[in-house]
Order: sequence, then structure tokens, then C-alpha cells
Amino acid sequence: MKKILILTLSILGINAHSQQKVMTKELLWQLGRVSPIGLSEDGKYLYYKVGTPDVAENKINTAYYSVSIDGKRVKNLENADGLVADKNTGPGNEYVLSHEEVKITKVLGKDYYEGVEKSDVYIYDELDYRHWDTWNNGTFNHVILTNKKTQEKIDLLKDEPYHSPQKPFGGDEDYIWSPDGKKVIYVSKKKFGTAYALSTNTDLYEYDIDTKQTKNLTESNPGYDTHPSFSPNGDLTWLQMKHDGYEADKNDIIVRHRGMDINLTAAWDGTVDSYVWSKDGKKIYFTAPVDGTVQLFEVNFPGVTKIAVNVKQLTKGDFDVTGIVGFVDNRVILTRTDFNTATEVFSYDLKSKKWLQITHVNDALYAKIGKSKFQKRYVTTTDGKKMLVWVILPPNFDPNKKYPTLLYCQGGPQSALTQFYSFRWNFQLMAAEGYIIVAPNRRGMPGFGVEWNEAISKDWGGQPMQDYLTAIDEVSKEPYVDSKRLGAIGASYGGYSIYYLAGIHQNRFKSFIAHCGVFDLESMYGTTEEVFFTNWDSGGPYWEKDNAVARKTYAEFNPKNKVANWNTPILIFHGGIDYRVPIGQGQEAFQAAQLLGIKSRFVYFPDENHWVTKPQNAKVWQGEFFRWLKETL
Repeated sequence: MKKILILTLSILGINAHSQQKVMTKELLWQLGRVSPIGLSEDGKYLYYKVGTPDVAENKINTAYYSVSIDGKRVKNLENADGLVADKNTGPGNEYVLSHEEVKITKVLGKDYYEGVEKSDVYIYDELDYRHWDTWNNGTFNHVILTNKKTQEKIDLLKDEPYHSPQKPFGGDEDYIWSPDGKKVIYVSKKKFGTAYALSTNTDLYEYDIDTKQTKNLTESNPGYDTHPSFSPNGDLTWLQMKHDGYEADKNDIIVRHRGMDINLTAAWDGTVDSYVWSKDGKKIYFTAPVDGTVQLFEVNFPGVTKIAVNVKQLTKGDFDVTGIVGFVDNRVILTRTDFNTATEVFSYDLKSKKWLQITHVNDALYAKIGKSKFQKRYVTTTDGKKMLVWVILPPNFDPNKKYPTLLYCQGGPQSALTQFYSFRWNFQLMAAEGYIIVAPNRRGMPGFGVEWNEAISKDWGGQPMQDYLTAIDEVSKEPYVDSKRLGAIGASYGGYSIYYLAGIHQNRFKSFIAHCGVFDLESMYGTTEEVFFTNWDSGGPYWEKDNAVARKTYAEFNPKNKVANWNTPILIFHGGIDYRVPIGQGQEAFQAAQLLGIKSRFVYFPDENHWVTKPQNAKVWQGEFFRWLKETL
């Protein structure tokens, strides 16, 4: 069986791409980044925008387009104004919805004292003093109603020290009109200070324009309530997580029908990413991770009848369905990626099951680039479970050669490892540089059932680490893997994984790369902003000596406690305004490596957060990434 696989890879990998280029850092930054805007009212056209990096100017330039739904006629547009129905204008009324920052609390030195306008001082009495990459300056996102005629503004959260949209990533999807245009539904976590940092309890609130009264619609649920929408029949719908403090809980679709909340996905062993109602109100289509990919699903809506709720997977393949744009007749318009292809828009015929690519932004460039082959294989873990491992092979792969191989450690820790296309952690580029990538769906990944997804909480350094080692050990048995040139790479929890593996790998690896990783769980607890996360995943504070779970976490699973075993070169990236995993984590790791006499490098990005977002910074990141591997692997 193995010989047949190798022969097939040889034929496909060598013959098909022997005359083609491979992906390079320069080519990656020529790719257009496609984002759908919406469909025309008659369903004949898709409107979308394309972001193209301008590395010289260190920015992303945006252009707007329309394309016929068959993908044949593309037109360049000046802007996106008026292309699709304005969701922020209430049906049949004179108001427009928007949001803006409103100053609510005193924080700055000049808020307290006169004559100190040039002072640069922040004064805090509680937590939530910073979030993601921004310090709290006393302003809060508020939903605003603006009268189109008089320009009079109504602040729906007047004088409230709460956010809507939510920080740090919420947008206008966090507030919607009721079908009659008389009410506004918005998402907010109405907790302040330390209570805000300890909780995930967001709720849906209803603001009545006539009475100016606000009502909490989801008060009974202690976890996340997000993504509100209304069905074609007027039923409020949203996504819900049950547990307060658990940000990666099972996400379910809830429909409020005739005063009763119906959980459509309660019995389904998965978690929902995004959803859209069918036009007839009989079904909900949603995306969700499954078996190392993200696919399209549907669930029927039974109302208050006794018809059984049935979740059905509609698409299947080695790709990710990353979003639902809308519907045209029997076709659903979707965005899609895979390891070799950035986002494009497709239509999927629900009856014939046929795909049609609508946008072709990067086709010409990809036509000149040899694709990486990949394997979807399963290995048996140390506790007898089946684990999916993606193995990405270099273009022009030759099974008679030996290749340096990278173990990729996913972050999250509960983020799906699927057929994503990243402009930084880009498997196509890594493979093109001559590396095999081993990407295991270790414990904690969604897409393999709720139990597998939850298994990583409070066990960061336990079974997930064994899953990593099982994956690299199994793939290293292949004759084309150079087992003397193994590296491990990862960011966030993946960076934690690198620091932890550095202390337990028993000389398996020759090189490590960690980006914004957690090095010391105790100092992480004392400096991260979303304390609910560390409480849930670590089991509580490090000072609770009677807390057996927390005591085990901070003793056994803390990378700093295994530093004495470090003996392998390590590259460390960290952003200066990363408040999720603050920069001290990277500094501590680098300092330890240096004082141990280990070859190490610290790459500091003063103006980047947990990610790398600026084109020139990203280009340096990739340059240092591959320079390090060439030096050490």
C-alpha cells in the first residue's frame, strides 16, 4: 500500500509540476485577498473586494468588483457604496444604526487633574485595564441610532461602561434591527472591571425605540450569546455557549419560537462557526469543523412540531468552507480555501452537488506555481485513540530523497487545524522551501467531537504533548523524512508547545521556533487580560494551594520548570503590544536560552500584537523564519 502511495505521489508530484515555479515569499505577497460583500437583490451579481499588499508602502490596497454569478463577467467598481441592501437602515423608519467610541469613565491623568493635558498617565482601580493590543482609556464602543433627517443621535448604552460591539473584534454584526424596525438587538457583556476580565457572559439586549427601554433577552444563559439574526418568519436566532469562562465551549444554534428556546444542534457532536437561514425559513445552513476541514451543514427547523431535528453534512472534501455569502435559487454562495489556495468565492448547487468557482483573483499566479501534495493520515495515540495528521509535501516531491521535516503545533489551544490558508503560517510556502510539514489534530481540536475538543483544558502539558510526539514519530518512519533534521514550530498555545517540548523531546528535534508563546504559566496568569481563559484552562490561580488541578498545572505543565533540560537552538518571535500573551513570556524564554548557552534569537515587533499584520513586518517575519531554519536544520 505504501509503495503504491509513493508511486502515485511521484507521478503527480514530479511530472505534473516539473516545469513550474514554487511558492516564494515574494509571490505570496502578490496574492489578492478576496472578501465578499454580498449579492445583488436580483441574485445576478456578486460584489466583492480584493486587498492587495503594497509592501513598499506597508499597507493593503483595496479594490471593489462585481462578477456575474456564473463567474464570466467581472467589472471594476469605484467603491462599495450602495451595492447591497443597507442592513443598518431600519425597515420602514427614519433611523440608521452605527457604533462609535464614547468616553464614559475617568482613566487618564488629565481626567482627574487640571493643567496636565500633556501628561501620559493611566490610573486604574480594577482589571480590564488593557485588552488584546489596546490600553483602556475610558472609552467604550456604543451602538448609536441616528435620525436621518435631524441627525439627532441616541446612544443605546448611554452612560454605561460596557461595549457593543464587543472588544476586540466585534463589528456591525453585533447589532441588528427587529423585522418591524421598532427595536434593536445588540450583543454586550455588561460587566465592568475585574468582573469583565473574569467572565464570558455576553447577552443579547433588546432596545425599544418608542419606550427607550432595554431588556436582556438571554439572561438565563451564563456563557456567550452572540451572532443574533432573525429568521424569515421573525424568530430570533443566535449562537450560544453554556459555560461562563469557557471561550471554546460547544457553540449551538438557538431559535426563539413562540416564546420557547429551541437548541437545534444540542444532540449533534460538534460546534458551529457561522450560520444563515434559508429563504423559506425551513432550514439553517452553517459551517463547522469536521475531520480536519470546515464544511457546510444544514439543520431543519421543526418549530413546535414533533418533527425530529436532523443535522446533515452537505459538502465533503479536502478544503475549508470558510463562509456563507447567500443564496441564488438552489445554489449557496460560499468562500473556500485549501492548503494551496487562498480564499475564492464559489457556488455550490444543493441539488446536483456541483461546485462552480465564481471569482478567479489568483488563478493566473497559481497557474505558474507547483502545488504541494498532502496526505491525510491517521495514527494511533498513546492512549489508543485515532488522530488525524496532515502531512504536506514539497512540490516536485521525490520519494527517493530525504527532507527536513517540521512539526507544526497549532494555537488556540482549541482552534481547528483544517485546510486553512494563512499569509504567515503558510504550509504551501514552507513546503516550497523544501520542508515536509507534519500537522497533527492533537487533543483540543474541534471537528472530532466535543470530548476530544474539551480534553486539552487543564491538561496542556499532558496528552496533547504525547499526541505531538506520536505524530512526528510515526511520520519519521517514512524513508523520505530525514529524522536527523526535525524541527518544531508554533504560535500562542503552539508557542507554549515549543517551550514545553524543548524540555521533554529527548533530542528528537534539532531546531525550534516559537511565536508569542506562553513560557511561564504563573506570570501569564498575572499579566494576561482575559483572566477567564487562564482560570478555565489552568484550573484557577497559582496561589490556590488546596486546588489540586491548578497545583498540577503550575507544577507539571509549566515550561519554565523544564528549562534545565533545554539543549536545542530556539528562535523566539514576540509582539510588543501583545496583551493576550504579554511580551515578558518571550523575554523570559530568550533570557533562559541565552544564559544556558543555547543558540537563540529574539525577534521583537514593537508595533505588533498577538499576530503580525503589517506587510513589511510580515516579510521580515518570514525572512527570519526561513533564515533560522537554514542555519539550524
